[in-house]
Amino acid sequence: MTRTLRLPNGETVTEDDLILYNGYPYRVRFVDDDEYEFELAPLYWGDSGMDIPFADREALEDQWESDSRGTLSESEWERWVADARRDSQFSDEEVNEIARELSISTGLLDRFRQLFSR
Repeated sequence: MTRTLRLPNGETVTEDDLILYNGYPYRVRFVDDDEYEFELAPLYWGDSGMDIPFADREALEDQWESDSRGTLSESEWERWVADARRDSQFSDEEVNEIARELSISTGLLDRFRQLFSR
């Protein structure tokens, strides 16, 4: 059975879903730990020690801020990537990898790769 988490905005997500949490794309990971029920793993920085552990859903509610949205549509993720490209806090490598994870074109080179890989 697939484990799910109900987000503070009412959406229910699995470990396969991408969510916007505090302005950044994350995945939920359920952990086998006595202290924590789940963690949010940043899409690019996951498994780097930057995962955010939560003891329970209420702890997530306490940290859910106004720039947390839950799941986004494809066009909303495209807009997020476009905005991130103009934001100096994100490196090109980071945004490119996030775009790949989101299956969003990273530009002309990506379009050529798609064209010639058919």
